Amino acid sequence: MGKRRHAFDEGQLDLGFGVPESATSDGALAALPRETASAVAAILRGEARNRYDVAAAMSALLDDEVSKLMVDAYASEARDGHRISFDRMLVLIAATGRYDVLRALLRRIGCDLLVGEEVHLAEIGHLEARQRQLTARLKMLRSVAEPRTGDRK
Repeated sequence: MGKRRHAFDEGQLDLGFGVPESATSDGALAALPRETASAVAAILRGEARNRYDVAAAMSALLDDEVSKLMVDAYASEARDGHRISFDRMLVLIAATGRYDVLRALLRRIGCDLLVGEEVHLAEIGHLEARQRQLTARLKMLRSVAEPRTGDRK
């Protein structure tokens, strides 16, 4: 029997730009719990620190105990009883800097993620698009506006 494939496809990390599709069909997110556990495992596989150190970093950020055994359970696709909560997933992302994994998971529901300076770049793009719209509107108004000359009555 061959080795089972991980539910989280690390090829998703290489996705380029583009608008992510929203998950709207029945069952579109049925595999998400397994994919999330698999994503945790992918984060831990790519992490230079051991699981004890990752758990310690998470504990420090949370100011609450996260054990190595909890981290192990979060990474197991087979352990339904110990799924990682959303807040702990965010803490794991913050502790490891694996925003690429969070981005891939968010794209599953039709969202994307901006990290750090990307926020400024997105705002620049937004403002430039708005500036083009305003310039086009001004041009249209100038073409239809009739200048008033002469007497006022």
